[in-house]
Amino acid sequence: QVQLVESGGGLVQAGGSLRLSCAASTSIFSLNTMGWYRQAPGKQRELVARIFVTGTTYYLDSVKGRFTISRDTAKNTVYLQMNSLEPEDTAVYYCHAESTRRDYWGQGTQVTVSS
Repeated sequence: QVQLVESGGGLVQAGGSLRLSCAASTSIFSLNTMGWYRQAPGKQRELVARIFVTGTTYYLDSVKGRFTISRDTAKNTVYLQMNSLEPEDTAVYYCHAESTRRDYWGQGTQVTVSS
């Protein structure tokens, strides 16, 4: 069983920045991917960014150039640096990890961007 503990959400004005952290209870090299999803009220959950065990990254088109996913392998932690935040980025952000057996989810952290 892998546990994912998120931190770093909050309230920020448009144009501001936040950094989300997700600490895994296992070596992140044992996970095929780690990433961040978000879900806004009344909308489906969507993949925002993902980092593969190889280090390859993927981003949702609307966050490219503004968000950066990175990892600290010594701390088994993945980060999502979010810059130039927009009100449309308001959502609950969930850390996600995928192993060969199953998916794992964090508890979610609220990000609210005011205009």
